[in-house]
Amino acid sequence: MALAGAREATHLHDVVARTRPVARADDQLLPVTTAFEGLLPWAGLRRGATVAVSGVAATSLALALAAGASRAGSWCVAVGLPSLGLAAAVEAGIELARFPMVAASSTGHQWASVVAAVVDAFDIVLVRPPGRVGATDARRLTARARERGAVLVSVGVPWEGADVRLAVRDVAWHGLGRGHGHLGARHVDVTAEGRGAAARPRRASLWLPDADGEVRRAVERRTDLHRETTAAEAACRRSPGPAVGRRGVRVAG
Repeated sequence: MALAGAREATHLHDVVARTRPVARADDQLLPVTTAFEGLLPWAGLRRGATVAVSGVAATSLALALAAGASRAGSWCVAVGLPSLGLAAAVEAGIELARFPMVAASSTGHQWASVVAAVVDAFDIVLVRPPGRVGATDARRLTARARERGAVLVSVGVPWEGADVRLAVRDVAWHGLGRGHGHLGARHVDVTAEGRGAAARPRRASLWLPDADGEVRRAVERRTDLHRETTAAEAACRRSPGPAVGRRGVRVAG
């Protein structure tokens, strides 16, 4: 067990040595897609920030959050997300050439060591802890991300002291009619709160994804939202594709 852990640590340090984020350290904000405009307290993802994403669609929202920076050339990594499908990551907008996936130990101490190693090398770190993160580990990794200028995104597990907490609420799938059609569009409400600049609660309605597989902002007015959902359902019913969506849309949860 000790030998395996030593080999894993050596491999991770080799990865860190070879990998260099392409974004300059003095760029304080990493870009996000228009779906997140006004939802975050900053005009992008602030380097050194910690974001906790929760709810039934937490993984999909975390991928969408990282997609803007990934498309712009940033290096992202997923730690402890073995069930994450690469096809779902691609459809969310992630560039796989700059998106390695790292297996993490199920024990707290070894898991924290793995996360600390990748924080040194990547712009955005998506991580699913094996359980509730202890206060000491949370503080240490938060400080490490702040020092290195990485964005640490906890997926599906609370993170003590997170700068921003994004929660997915009121999930509704669209596309199925009376026994026919395809699940091709998911409408969600997202709330944001946190510390400092994020103390004021924010809310946004998103398509995660829409009938074309895109993540975008949904209209806020009830009458317009009804018109959008009706159009989404019609588009899905016209689709000859499989029952997971118009383009075989894959969602990561």
